[in-house]
Amino acid sequence: MSASEQQPWYAAYPQPVTEAVYLPRSTVLEWFSSEDKIPGKHFVLVDLRRYDHEGGTIKTSINLPAQSMHPSIPTLYTLFLSAGVSTIVFYCGSSQGRGARAASWMQDYINEKGDKNMKSYALEWGIKGWVKEGGKLLEMIDGYEEEVWKKFA
Repeated sequence: MSASEQQPWYAAYPQPVTEAVYLPRSTVLEWFSSEDKIPGKHFVLVDLRRYDHEGGTIKTSINLPAQSMHPSIPTLYTLFLSAGVSTIVFYCGSSQGRGARAASWMQDYINEKGDKNMKSYALEWGIKGWVKEGGKLLEMIDGYEEEVWKKFA
């Protein structure tokens, strides 16, 4: 089978039922300076990039490549529930593919569990949008490499 005939990685998993809800960058930035929203306790950022995981990542993010995310959903849910996390924000480069799909899969699972307290989102325009906006958002990137982001300008 040639590379062009291969199925995309996500074809092995069910189509999400829930449509992704996008969370604005400004909301996440506000959370970083809020005493009511503590990263890792109240919200978790999940960077889904695998091979394109370069140029830095938003502070406090965990890296979970999208290709391994779906089988991990029950474990992630249990971990987040046990920790009292109420919001999960997934992102990739643009959050139009991997970010939206992961947020939808996670919300599907949350809904199946009947959990009304936990919510799953995709970060609006992903890390590329985060970097493009610049300003204070750049200060929130660990390992920021300006040269990497120039190719997306």
